[in-house]
Amino acid sequence: MLDHLIRSATVVDGTGAPAYLADVGTREGRIALIAAPGTVAEEARTSEDASGLVLTPGFVDPHTHYDAQLFWDPFATPSMNHGVTTVAGGNCGFTLAPLNPDRPEDADYTRRMMSKVEGMSLVALEEGAPWNWHTFGEYLDALEGRIAVNAGFMVGHCALRRYVMGPDAVGGRPTPGQLDDMLRLFHDAMDAGAWGLSTTQSSTHSDGDGRPVASRHAGPAELLALSRAVAEHEGTQLEAIVAGCLDQFADQEIDLFVDMTAAAGRPLNWNVLTIDASVPERVPRQLEASERARKSGGRIVALTMPILTPMNMSLGTFCALNLIPGWGEVLSLPVPERIAKLRDANVRAEMLRRAASKEAGVFRRLANFGRYVIGDTYSKENEGLSGRVVKDIAAERGQDAFHCLVEVCANDALRTVLWPMPTDNDPASWELRRQTWEHEDVLLGGSDAGAHLDRMCGAPYTTRFLGDCLRGRKLVGLEEAVKMLTDDPAQLFGLRQRGRVQEGWHADLVLFDPERIEAGPATLVHDLPGDSPRLDAKAIGIVSVRVNGVETIRDDEVTGAVPGTVLRSGRDTRTVSTK
Repeated sequence: MLDHLIRSATVVDGTGAPAYLADVGTREGRIALIAAPGTVAEEARTSEDASGLVLTPGFVDPHTHYDAQLFWDPFATPSMNHGVTTVAGGNCGFTLAPLNPDRPEDADYTRRMMSKVEGMSLVALEEGAPWNWHTFGEYLDALEGRIAVNAGFMVGHCALRRYVMGPDAVGGRPTPGQLDDMLRLFHDAMDAGAWGLSTTQSSTHSDGDGRPVASRHAGPAELLALSRAVAEHEGTQLEAIVAGCLDQFADQEIDLFVDMTAAAGRPLNWNVLTIDASVPERVPRQLEASERARKSGGRIVALTMPILTPMNMSLGTFCALNLIPGWGEVLSLPVPERIAKLRDANVRAEMLRRAASKEAGVFRRLANFGRYVIGDTYSKENEGLSGRVVKDIAAERGQDAFHCLVEVCANDALRTVLWPMPTDNDPASWELRRQTWEHEDVLLGGSDAGAHLDRMCGAPYTTRFLGDCLRGRKLVGLEEAVKMLTDDPAQLFGLRQRGRVQEGWHADLVLFDPERIEAGPATLVHDLPGDSPRLDAKAIGIVSVRVNGVETIRDDEVTGAVPGTVLRSGRDTRTVSTK
């Protein structure tokens, strides 16, 4: 007997092949049969009519930070609502394990670092996770059997360094003995099922004390030793971030990436390729790393988002504005001092100069303050400003845009929510995206779901992209769009029998209405431990999501089932060759 039968669905199987009508039956977590509509004789415990609906594999998000959230939210919301059935975590060099049992204070250091660098609520980290592990395997075991999505995790380089070197991990280099200890710890993690190494050397990544995170102090020899360790384990990967990921790589950054992937003999993915027709030289430069890697026997894959992710900004709390060179010094001051500095015309002029400089890289786009929309306000002086564009308010007041924005925010003691309008929403940029997506070393993803919770909401990229493909710009056909969200990332990670609607494969399935599929607007909700805020977005048109054959979402509502699997390297992933 079948567990469930989906009748008369339009199947888009993830391979890019043309859609077809079929009945699809599941049994014991697998796709048991695919047959012509009306021809299935076997009985099913439950069934549904999917006429007019599209059935696809579950979506695979290749870059998330659900490492902590899964403990208080095993449903990985809102990603699972939007059809994501498998997530890759442990990215950017940051993981919650391993933790040295001889230094219990390392857990607090890790929480504060994750709060600063990934924008996670410190209260949620403290109250929402058990922190009852030391080894990476114990961390994976703590999640086993209690999550609704499938989840695999890289090992964060920062955690490896902290475990072995303690506070010296920030600012120091390991002794030969410490490097050996780090490698043993790393091998143990991969033996337990870690997917490989994630690391960062990005200048934007600082810990809870404002110091460069541990992995930023690693030299090439350390990174290559860890990369070679990856080569010794089946089904493993590399993920890395450098400063040039946000704009354009320096020669030495490309050299490092190429050397790492060649040493590991495994793909290396990085996040995130920003595509903007006004900077036509960026994409060729960034993909030069991929071309060079192939010549050296490696593979470098760029992740890029197929949507423009809305981001909320503020002069009152840490956000991307703090990452503009020189801005962090002003925006980290106590609020009264910060307001006084921002009201100083000379300070504002210097901030704008730094924001327009080459060193600001991709953050230059944030400095066009006339294109900001005022979000939530909190003072009588700002009544009626929500939803208005700053340049219009500035014109009425006879102020320049940045001065105007500062005065509005000062009225709210800097609590004002700001929404920058994207500068790359033009037809030329979208056409450049379409062309770039065709490159063999470009993969859709980079949502950062689980991180920057009150600042951005990238998780709905799947539904928003499909809605755009079906009823919007139509840059990609449905079959190709689904392949880009399912089989392509599954193939990169070597997921065993996931990413396609195929008999015998795991029954990770999404059923949606092609006439309605879309993502709602991002809204601020307070549903984290400690009543902390995050941005959420409704999934529109998603009828059902199944993970390993069990329904986890019905009409955008969580069912409460937790059928997800902690995906472990080797057992659940195969080695993806770079040859």
